[in-house]
Amino acid sequence: MFEIVEKLTLNSQVKLMSVKAPKIAEKAQAGQFIILRIDENGERIPLTISDYDREKGLVTIIFQEVGATTKRLGMLEKGDFIQNFVGPLGRASELEGLKKVCVIGGGLGTAIAYPQAKALHDMGAVVDGVTGFRNKDLIILEDEMSKVCRNLYIATDDGSNGNKGFVTNILQKLIDDGEDYDAVIAIGPLVMMRAVAEVTRPKGIKTIVSMNSIMIDGTGMCGGCRVIVGGETKFACVDGPDFDGHLVDFETAMRRGNMYKAMEREADCNLMKAGEQNA
Repeated sequence: MFEIVEKLTLNSQVKLMSVKAPKIAEKAQAGQFIILRIDENGERIPLTISDYDREKGLVTIIFQEVGATTKRLGMLEKGDFIQNFVGPLGRASELEGLKKVCVIGGGLGTAIAYPQAKALHDMGAVVDGVTGFRNKDLIILEDEMSKVCRNLYIATDDGSNGNKGFVTNILQKLIDDGEDYDAVIAIGPLVMMRAVAEVTRPKGIKTIVSMNSIMIDGTGMCGGCRVIVGGETKFACVDGPDFDGHLVDFETAMRRGNMYKAMEREADCNLMKAGEQNA
């Protein structure tokens, strides 16, 4: 059992939890993830390690309440326990040698982009951050990103924060203005990562995307997180989750991402019915 020692609400949809998991905190690195199960009857879900404190033995996760399991997770409070919390899983981000990087987070992807930006900053790299949200009320980790970025640019779809547009608009301007990045790291919705890869492709800028596909066992045995990279089948849980954005088959990934929508809706409805019965 793993104790929740901190819980914060970052916006109406997103929560942060710090979990006591000293063995995971001891080995965790940027880009890796955990798989948790709330209780013995719960499903396994992957969540990226957003931060860790080796001295205190804490692992931080940030999640959006979009499905039955994340909504159940969001109902837990400080002092409650999670049944299973396994990790660190996946390959750590390969950041060595990078001197100047643009780190891009789209929506909740900012929670995954932050540990990469932080790791690069700690390594002495120059980091520019670009994050995008639907509106200003959904902005998360602004202070945290500001501390590890030379410049932080935040865009909103509706312009409610005073900067209307998309992360690709900002990235394109930075490149056009002469920023010579060693790499661009983009983490967020598949359509956003695909768009970023198309912006960087003409300049041949190394582009890393995080393919946080559906994962079940985290060992590559179930095949639930298959992605096609450079014409070859890879498994996000063991070969990634980071891949070359110019080689990822985003079209196939998006089709596979829609396969489970009906089951997600059914699970969500069941959770709502259970809540009504317990009310």
